[in-house]
Amino acid sequence: MRAPDFWNRRGPLALLLAPLGTLYGMSVARKARRAKPYRSTARVICVGNLTAGGSGKTPAALAVAQMLIGRGKKVFFLTRGYGGSETGPLLVSGQDATSVGDEALLLARVAPTIVARDRAAGARLAAANGAEVIVMDDGHQNFSLAKDVSLVVADGFGNGLMIPAGPLREPLSQGLARADAVIAMNDARIDGFTGPVLRTWLEAEGASFTGRRVFAFAGIGQPGKFVKSLQGAGAIVTGNRFFADHHPYTASEIAGLRKEAGDAALVTTEKDFVRLAPEQRKGIETLAVCARFDEPHLLDRLIGAV
Repeated sequence: MRAPDFWNRRGPLALLLAPLGTLYGMSVARKARRAKPYRSTARVICVGNLTAGGSGKTPAALAVAQMLIGRGKKVFFLTRGYGGSETGPLLVSGQDATSVGDEALLLARVAPTIVARDRAAGARLAAANGAEVIVMDDGHQNFSLAKDVSLVVADGFGNGLMIPAGPLREPLSQGLARADAVIAMNDARIDGFTGPVLRTWLEAEGASFTGRRVFAFAGIGQPGKFVKSLQGAGAIVTGNRFFADHHPYTASEIAGLRKEAGDAALVTTEKDFVRLAPEQRKGIETLAVCARFDEPHLLDRLIGAV
């Protein structure tokens, strides 16, 4: 799904849905109280968030894993495989996005990746394959697996209300109380948290778009951020078209996008690109982004403690 516009303000619809949001937050607290988490033989670092979609969680998880790999650790990613049909646990190897989801394919470029709806089962498979450290991409609200470090990625909290009234998965105070550190994306304001705040930015890398005319399309949680990233990379965005998060593209949709773009280059996100069929990818470019930490030594210190 794409984040609805009313999640950014406390209008009549958001206030009407607020009681349902309160119940949603209470259900998370109840799951936490009842949980009996499995303790893996590998260390577990969770990179999660408090909102639905679009916080920069996957780039942050990749940055954490790369730092661990730089320390010589055998790292495995563990992800639910959202948008894919496989329930796991399975090691990502040759599957497509319809099977394991787009995020799993991006993670697997950097380190072995396991898709598992049952995170404890996924951790067992990772450990059996020699994992020293497991990086969970998402899972702050999943209590089936014990975590050694919990990192919460935040890029704003919308109207501050819980699903379905707003983007929050649980009350801020409740979620932040379980966090060892907050990864604050793009100068996000973090109130009520006394632990380490890691200031982080999503930066474009790879192909240059300076002065180029591009047509943007994306099926992610907050596609407006993608357009801003393109503009920040110097592109002239002539138009855009957005789809639901994790949208599976059809041949007719891609043909329509090519026609709509005209002489402008078609550009999408890496997450969208891996969901395209091989024959759909011709001529379509991607904007790659990475997470840059203002003070990487703070992250390195947290990792060192593990």
